[in-house]
Amino acid sequence: MDELQGCCLSRRDVLIAGAGTAAAATVEAADREPGMSMGTTGRITLEVNGQTRSVDVDTRTTLLDLLREHLHLTGTKKGCDHGQCGACTVLLDGRRINSCLMLVVMAEGAKVVTIEGLGTPQKLHPLQAAFVKHDGYQCGYCTPGQICSAVGMLDEVKRGMPSHVTADLAARPLLSAEELRERMSGNICRCGAYSNIAEAITEVAGGAA
Repeated sequence: MDELQGCCLSRRDVLIAGAGTAAAATVEAADREPGMSMGTTGRITLEVNGQTRSVDVDTRTTLLDLLREHLHLTGTKKGCDHGQCGACTVLLDGRRINSCLMLVVMAEGAKVVTIEGLGTPQKLHPLQAAFVKHDGYQCGYCTPGQICSAVGMLDEVKRGMPSHVTADLAARPLLSAEELRERMSGNICRCGAYSNIAEAITEVAGGAA
């Protein structure tokens, strides 16, 4: 019994050992070159708004942060950063995605379109013009994501992709009020301009919601 007790560490010994390990890790980190990251840096090449861009970034960087912090395309907004509000919606190879949920390494070689790439103040995209006409915004924070999402959504309807509320999966979906609400439900407007947003999208779609 005495031999067993002698081989065991006391609580004090465990604390001392833990402190020593932490100190060693701190010294190791201090020995790294200034600015050296714990992560891995890689060169990412993709097409953004028609231009080829190559950037050296930490591989843990999201597509959203690449657009905003590295390429300075701040039209794409960071809202919840959890893929729940839709403010960061962009088009990736023609499909709408939440850019806050995608690591930029996953977009290698892809074609990305942000709100800046849809139109210009001199030549607005039809949806941009419709949002202005119908006052489909208030604070405007969610508007870039709403517009990008609507562009992707209308393309989905055009290609015959059904939604959760589509009654007949074999028939071509129509953009009814119910379909529009379901398909745009991933984009939240905290100001509550939903009716105006729906009117803008419906005008461009050429339907009636």
